[in-house]
Amino acid sequence: MIATPLALLATYLIYKKVEKVAKITCIIVMAFSALTLIFHSDVFIKWKVTIIYGLFAIALLISQWFTEKPLIQRMLGSNQEIKLADSYWAKLNSAWAIFFIVCAAVNIYVAFWMAQEVWVNFKVFGLTVGTLIFTVLSVVYIFKNMTKEPAKEHKE
Repeated sequence: MIATPLALLATYLIYKKVEKVAKITCIIVMAFSALTLIFHSDVFIKWKVTIIYGLFAIALLISQWFTEKPLIQRMLGSNQEIKLADSYWAKLNSAWAIFFIVCAAVNIYVAFWMAQEVWVNFKVFGLTVGTLIFTVLSVVYIFKNMTKEPAKEHKE
């Protein structure tokens, strides 16, 4: 409950800016942590993961269907080194949305149909490793499909 606002503060102090997603995530974490403490029930903490991942998936899908550029493209495409065709950005955005939906669904299953110790290990290790693997696969996908711009000729 303390780590999330501290991470937000550190981000602000270092970069002088905090992304909207980070602010929303912090609010959700704080709210569900407070509810867990107030009601002495771990149900809120178990739902927190699913709600955050579900919101990420919804944001990605809304950006895909209703905005000019998918959210992934806005987040990564601002880097001048990453050049992908729009169709590849759309596929990457959809893949991340599906990843978050699957993680949210699996979290519900593990949280409510398995022992709490199993859920804690899944949340801490399973989701972290899964996200790391999916990130690496995304990087491979990006590098495999990057457009190669011809080098500009140097005129003398």
